[in-house]
Amino acid sequence: MPASRSMAALAGAALLGIALTACQDQASGQVVARSDGRLVETISNPSIDGCHRFREGVTHVDNFTESSMLLYTTPDCTESSGGESNYLDMHSSDVVVRSTGLWQSFSFAPE
Repeated sequence: MPASRSMAALAGAALLGIALTACQDQASGQVVARSDGRLVETISNPSIDGCHRFREGVTHVDNFTESSMLLYTTPDCTESSGGESNYLDMHSSDVVVRSTGLWQSFSFAPE
């Protein structure tokens, strides 16, 4: 019988863990930002809500999270006149095109 109780406790803990991760308001993982090969910032488990501003303009973004992102050349996650946001899927990277300007902010795409 003790094995049955242990298995029940383990199953209960696993279900609780699944329930808690389903209600996350964070993008699990890291966003790594670089400028011309130099590390600018690493952001761990950012909130999926709102706009996130990089410390400075960046030329390269690695999205190592479980959520897709939108990158912006403006500091407030808005599209500049004539510009647009850039979609960056989870577990992928993007390098800015010099003519568009540096990435200054990001938000997470609606799921």
